[in-house]
Amino acid sequence: MTSGPQWSDWIFASLRETAWGPLSIFVAYLLGLAFDLFKLFPPLDIPFHFLGGVVITYFYRSVIRHSQKVIGEIPFPVQVLFAFTCTGTTTILWEFYENLFDFFIGTHMVRGLQDTIMDLFLGLFGALVFSLFYKRR
Repeated sequence: MTSGPQWSDWIFASLRETAWGPLSIFVAYLLGLAFDLFKLFPPLDIPFHFLGGVVITYFYRSVIRHSQKVIGEIPFPVQVLFAFTCTGTTTILWEFYENLFDFFIGTHMVRGLQDTIMDLFLGLFGALVFSLFYKRR
């Protein structure tokens, strides 16, 4: 059993290294919503979902890499697959968020089934591109 400081070190190291990525995309997304940029320029949604997939995968890869200090060695292919599937889950949850906000708050983030499918594809494509080019540290 590992001690508390090891777990907190793992969490803080992961956040310190990579939290800027997802937070940057999220803040830019909120600014886009606040200024109706996605209504004015609907294609702006495309790079956000692609880059979201990239930075979320980067975040998960960091978390997994740092977790090895606590839980032990994780084979590299398992790290890549786990980060990719975690990004896929996050992408699905993000689409749930967009649909729920549209339904309960009256936002208009989802522009139909085709938009949702494209958003899912772009998030996963961003994860795939990052996974293919990310080097082992």
